[in-house]
Amino acid sequence: MKKINLKALSKQELESFIKELGLPSFRAKQILHWIYEKYAGSIHEITELSKDLREKLSENAYISNLELLGRQVSEDGTEKFLFGLEDAETIESVLIPDEDRLTLCISSQAGCAMDCRFCLTGKLGLKRNLKSHEIVDQIISVSRTIKPRQITNIVLMGMGEPLSNFDNVVDALWRITEFMKISPRRITLSTSGIVPKILELPKKAPAVNLAISLNATTDEERDYIMPINKTYPLKELLTACRKFPLPARRRITFEYVMLKNINDTPEDAKRLINLLKGIPSKLNLIPFNPYEGSEFERPEDARVLNFQKILIKGHITALIRKSKGQDILAACGQLKARYRVE
Repeated sequence: MKKINLKALSKQELESFIKELGLPSFRAKQILHWIYEKYAGSIHEITELSKDLREKLSENAYISNLELLGRQVSEDGTEKFLFGLEDAETIESVLIPDEDRLTLCISSQAGCAMDCRFCLTGKLGLKRNLKSHEIVDQIISVSRTIKPRQITNIVLMGMGEPLSNFDNVVDALWRITEFMKISPRRITLSTSGIVPKILELPKKAPAVNLAISLNATTDEERDYIMPINKTYPLKELLTACRKFPLPARRRITFEYVMLKNINDTPEDAKRLINLLKGIPSKLNLIPFNPYEGSEFERPEDARVLNFQKILIKGHITALIRKSKGQDILAACGQLKARYRVE
């Protein structure tokens, strides 16, 4: 008989499995607690269960774990983790320290199909969607590795387009909030702009924060940088943002990767002010993170500062986001899962 992966089961599936084994229903709650809050890597680590019960469970089930293939630490303290999946595909997660926060950037797909021109991950193409437990397992694996430090925030900004893997991502978000007890306020999902799924997200998922990878102020610019814009142009995308139901005191984050002589002009800044009018928002300006073979360059600091000044004058909250982990290709748009440590 093929063993059941307890981590792959939903709460209802786990309860049914426990019942089939002739065990009381409260055992399911105990197992969930040990997997998602105590980060048990095997059934034998669940010491709340008797040795005989652990043996019985181990005959029928197991707890899967991501394989840590590599860990790199940047000079600024950012850490990048390379994980192997059960089918030998690989993904990357990035741990970003910032004063009192410790943010984990997780992947939702192995590779990515969006093909944004500035993004190294997009050059991989899409290998496959991650299952919901593989998305969550990045948090569990990193949490277990960095003890006693604790992750405070989660961002779905790693490899892949989360809304292209909608059902698994939604299930993962429920697991993170219900089983791991992480507040939706501390979770941010970033999308390149799949409009129907943006509108569906608040109906299906916990009320997490929304971030939009915008990166251009005209359809012509955005078509060139981000092919998704040909399907969901700026007007449709921003209309969806205006319709998105925001909890009190929350804003949509717009991410704007600045590319030298492409989208960094004063005219772009002025258009941005008009585009974001009426949307409770903040803007993260991200000067492009270069990598070998890229067609784009990073704008000069003075140009970035001038861009920010115009936005602030237009009453837009605009922050220049300091890119971390560039020396280990862990910054925005640099994940590729292309190295393997034996």
